Amino acid sequence: MHIVYVSDGKAGHRSQAIGLYKAMQRQSADQVTFEEASIDQLPIFSLLSAMFKKSMATLKQQPDYIFGVGSHTQLRVLLLGHVYPEAKTIILMKPNFPFAWFDHVIIPEHDGITASEHVVVTKGALNPIVNEQRHQQNRFLIALGGSSKRHQWNEEKVLASIQQIVDLHPQAEIILTTSRRTPKEFLDHLNEKAYVSRLKIFPVEQTPQGWIFEEMQKAEAVWVTEDSVSMIFEALTAGCRVGVIKLDRLKQDRITQSVDQMLQSNLISGSASIQALAEAHAFKEAERVATYLLAQ
Repeated sequence: MHIVYVSDGKAGHRSQAIGLYKAMQRQSADQVTFEEASIDQLPIFSLLSAMFKKSMATLKQQPDYIFGVGSHTQLRVLLLGHVYPEAKTIILMKPNFPFAWFDHVIIPEHDGITASEHVVVTKGALNPIVNEQRHQQNRFLIALGGSSKRHQWNEEKVLASIQQIVDLHPQAEIILTTSRRTPKEFLDHLNEKAYVSRLKIFPVEQTPQGWIFEEMQKAEAVWVTEDSVSMIFEALTAGCRVGVIKLDRLKQDRITQSVDQMLQSNLISGSASIQALAEAHAFKEAERVATYLLAQ
């Protein structure tokens, strides 16, 4: 079985495609191979020409599945589906085209679309994480985001939340990391606090690719600022107990509502105490989607 992923080069999009590929690889009795083709390698004119030849010289082998994530990949996935009509076309987002034009559309439930013959609804975006059962008691991770179109960074709130986590867990090993969106001056201000000696700080600039996924495998609990919704789902998938650090909201939309729904259903918690965090759930959305696709 061969999967071709039409890539727009965005790491978050690639993570979704890799997550589904890895889940299909784990479940399939056949060998599953993966090929990444950038949108630059798939110009529209070449795809239109290839529809008559029923082959595309750019690709190493004929695909069984064609994945796309990102608005710039959708037309190419459609056209590749005409070049290789036996292949199943899969879009991992709410597409700009009619859903029925693709074999399957994988859409997070916060987009408000109902599941149907062509639509599989998931809790959050897919990711490549699996729970490796390596969580260490009293090892915590704090992962900070920053301002977004929905949230305004509030340094006072974040510092207060970090201090609460530290004060409530005197025996814990607490790792803290930032993101590209965390204000540059924040760590300077954090380093002025007396409780900073209780933290092991790893700025995002000093962490290699995959570092945070490895830390989630080892952490018993993860606290994430509420702007980082994908990281909330990654921590849940890794099998961690998950807390949310509140920021100021600029607006309410389906994304913020999805966080509120998770809080109300006790999937995550706004508490700084591990005692108040929900026990880890068996959160396996990529596995569930892979099972569905392979059964079709």
